[in-house]
Amino acid sequence: MSTPPAPAASAAPGTRLPSVTPAPAPAPPTRRPALDWRVRFAALSLIWGFSFLLIKVGTDGYAPFQVTFGRLLSGTAVLAVAMAVRRDRLPRSGRTWGHLFVAAFFLNALPFSLFAYAELTIPSTLAGICNATSPLWGMALSLVALSEDRPTRRRVAGLGLGFIGVLTVLGAWQGFSGLDVTGTTMALLASLSYPVGWIYVRRTLAGTGSSTLALTGSQLLLGTVQLAVVLPVFTSVPAHVPLLPTLAVVALGALGTGLAVLLQYGLVQEVGPTTAQMVTYFIPVIATAAGVTLLGEELSWNTPVGALVVLAGAALTQSRARSSSGPPRRVIRASPLSRN
Repeated sequence: MSTPPAPAASAAPGTRLPSVTPAPAPAPPTRRPALDWRVRFAALSLIWGFSFLLIKVGTDGYAPFQVTFGRLLSGTAVLAVAMAVRRDRLPRSGRTWGHLFVAAFFLNALPFSLFAYAELTIPSTLAGICNATSPLWGMALSLVALSEDRPTRRRVAGLGLGFIGVLTVLGAWQGFSGLDVTGTTMALLASLSYPVGWIYVRRTLAGTGSSTLALTGSQLLLGTVQLAVVLPVFTSVPAHVPLLPTLAVVALGALGTGLAVLLQYGLVQEVGPTTAQMVTYFIPVIATAAGVTLLGEELSWNTPVGALVVLAGAALTQSRARSSSGPPRRVIRASPLSRN
């Protein structure tokens, strides 16, 4: 794969990627991938959709911070191999590393840990649906933090519809009966952390001169270091190494945090960020199916209905009115490190 012409650090899938003028120069021809993009899109949807099941299995044998450290370490190893194959170099600027440190916290260390803690008390299906609220949080925050994101009636309607969907999932009319408030709050805060990190990245890391792969690999490395510092304070060395949770954590990192980055990295290059980010809308569906069929989690009617409303609202918040004039805008392609 070739490096995107305007690399940036990670942006949450489902969050609209930034755009600037002028129009891009024609890209040089690239070798056609062996697998059709639809196959890779389906694989990415499955990998990220099953991430919540893997988190649940991982926390059966390890503390949440240990699960997060394991997935970051495995994901970093995958990207390190990819960088070595491509002979990509790490960023050299100290300022870039400083910004990546902050990005790693909001896009990796914090949300990964929050989801792991949340799934101690809530089903993986609910965690996957909470994850789908990231575009809603992103739209709400961007209206405040990014002056170029202007509210439209459609997007505001999508925001309102999405949060109605959240209330439906949580069973608000029943007084949230039977809901674990702490775990659900953690999952929602995790989904909020992604757009916070994305906005920070958009303001600080566009146009650094480093490739997207180098930035995302460095970001994962810093997230791993952050968890390595936390582990001795909040956890102890496991008395034994349980097989299934260990395999789940390794798969979560190598596939859901390493291979998935490379898959969407290629999809963004081939079909563009708008199509690539549509994977967001398949994640809660797959997470729900996996939790119900493989983990035996219960599912009441309001969960899938509310999830559909959330996804409809998220889709509206990402829509833009088509411009009838003016030059086409260049999209800054961003690495999808921040999801699941």
